[in-house]
Amino acid sequence: MKNIIKNPNKPAAFISSFLIFLAFFSCLTSTAAHEGENEREFDYAEEGEKGPLHWGEIHEEWAACKNGSMQSPIDMSSERVKMIPKLGKLKRNYRYELELHMVHETLNPGVKKIAVVGLFYKVGPPDAFISKLMRNVGSMIDKKDEKKIGVINPAEIKMGGKKYYRYIGSLTIPPCTEGVIWTISKKIMTVSREQVKLLREAVHDYAERNARPVQQLNHREIQLYGPNPYI
Repeated sequence: MKNIIKNPNKPAAFISSFLIFLAFFSCLTSTAAHEGENEREFDYAEEGEKGPLHWGEIHEEWAACKNGSMQSPIDMSSERVKMIPKLGKLKRNYRYELELHMVHETLNPGVKKIAVVGLFYKVGPPDAFISKLMRNVGSMIDKKDEKKIGVINPAEIKMGGKKYYRYIGSLTIPPCTEGVIWTISKKIMTVSREQVKLLREAVHDYAERNARPVQQLNHREIQLYGPNPYI
């Protein structure tokens, strides 16, 4: 299941397009703005011919899924996390019940940069932003077509805290493009069981377990930013 929401305004000088993908983390993974059309060419069955272990063999341009050294997702509990206090606030210009990714991509000719902001959710009080999507999510149960649900204000997505992790990784579905700047909020948000249940029901059968296995860190450093990362 994938909901796409477009913001017609430029949220920052670096960013010229903004899309949101909701997927749920039985585990769940991220996507990029332009990838939806290839989804049925692969799946998440570990033993299947189209599973994550074989993504890099399906198409030549997906080779990074097999040969890349900076792939996502990674284990955020890694000992390679480096504390960096007072670098600056996160400006908006794994392994939890739910994850929301905000995928940003430049549209400048000849330049392709992707940045992903990720939020994790645990079971608790319902999330107000996700609540606004529930009617549209419910209408997608037993359907495989992508559905656009209109324009939203990204400020409605609450970030929670001021601390965040950052590392350089990749898209987590083919073509597994590397060089993606990942920013993940340290604050864990909450989502109700009912919201998770509805999202689960809306996931297509072929992607019910839509999570790519954790990838090797390969000496990459994970940075933790915040005014006081030791608190």
